[in-house]
Amino acid sequence: MESVITDIEAETADLRSLIAELPDGPAGWDASTPAAGWAVRDQISHLAFFDDVAVRSATDPEGFTAEVLPMLADGRISPDTIAERYRPMPGAELLSWFDGARIALVAAFAAIDPSVRVPWFGLPMSAASSLTARIMETWAHGQDVADALGVTRVPSARLRHVAHIGVGARAFSYMANGLEVPTEPVRVELTAPEGTVWTWGPDGAPDRVTGPALDFCLLVTQRRHRDDTALEATGPLAGRWLSIAQAFAGPPGGGRTAGQFDGGAA
Repeated sequence: MESVITDIEAETADLRSLIAELPDGPAGWDASTPAAGWAVRDQISHLAFFDDVAVRSATDPEGFTAEVLPMLADGRISPDTIAERYRPMPGAELLSWFDGARIALVAAFAAIDPSVRVPWFGLPMSAASSLTARIMETWAHGQDVADALGVTRVPSARLRHVAHIGVGARAFSYMANGLEVPTEPVRVELTAPEGTVWTWGPDGAPDRVTGPALDFCLLVTQRRHRDDTALEATGPLAGRWLSIAQAFAGPPGGGRTAGQFDGGAA
């Protein structure tokens, strides 16, 4: 848990460096992001809201299950509903909320055993996995903010968290699209930012995904279209997976269109 906390604090600092001095208005908090209808402020309110919800899951799992899960079922906490609800909030207040929510998140998860199961929207997960998912969310929504502001981020080894979730969510990607989950494995070999290779799956698997870890992370969080990455798929299972891959919970997202970012990863 200590290493996960170190990484989420670093990812938070990177995102905060993009938003700390933003002005209100179309050049700042109201700048449009690649997510249709969402401005920078909506990306941050989304993170802050679900940080608060994650704290509830860690500190009051019974209350989360009894009170929060029904709100998802009836649409009261859908992403667009949340964005609309907090859209009038001034940027300074939104930043303060995000800061406080993130501090509370780290404190809550530092106080519990990393193996303890906590509820979430779907199956319960370990506390360590839950906090790792917050790293993935921070990185993905941070990419939308960076794209909105025209900033190219420097990739880090923290991408391994995002990639690991993306690989682990392969079966879910099929289920989210109403497809039968294949039983055959896919080998994944990704070149990390520092040049090493991260691997998942059996070495002898005929279906393989290879390429930059950054591109894989952009794909599984649906921040880039597959055609705008350098990923290579060998075999039909690998190719099919890359066409539907998603690392996040919920229904399939709209993703991005080919060529939306001039054919390159940020």
